[in-house]
Amino acid sequence: QVQLVESGGGLVQAGGSLRLSCAASGRTFNTLPISWFRQAPGKERDFVSSISWAGNTRYSDSVKGRFTISRDNAKNLVYLQLNNLKPEDTAVYYCTAGDWGTNWRDYVYWGQGTQVTVSS
Repeated sequence: QVQLVESGGGLVQAGGSLRLSCAASGRTFNTLPISWFRQAPGKERDFVSSISWAGNTRYSDSVKGRFTISRDNAKNLVYLQLNNLKPEDTAVYYCTAGDWGTNWRDYVYWGQGTQVTVSS
């Protein structure tokens, strides 16, 4: 069992930055890949980024070069650094654990989400 809690969202102007955090509890955190998804109003939940237990990373094309995922296994934390934000990045951001795919339906463990709003 893994519990996930996101934080760090907020309101920012286009071009600004935010750092999201995902705090995890559970004995197996260090062995699990962690992913971020986002969901805008009226849209599907979309893949953003993943990081493996060893630190391998992957990104969606829409955020590559602007977002950076990292993890601190000693603190059971995963971070998502959001730079050069655009209005289309506005969404609720969720962290999730246990899979390596880009389909949100394949994941079991989810946090409650954190809202990111980017104004133009």
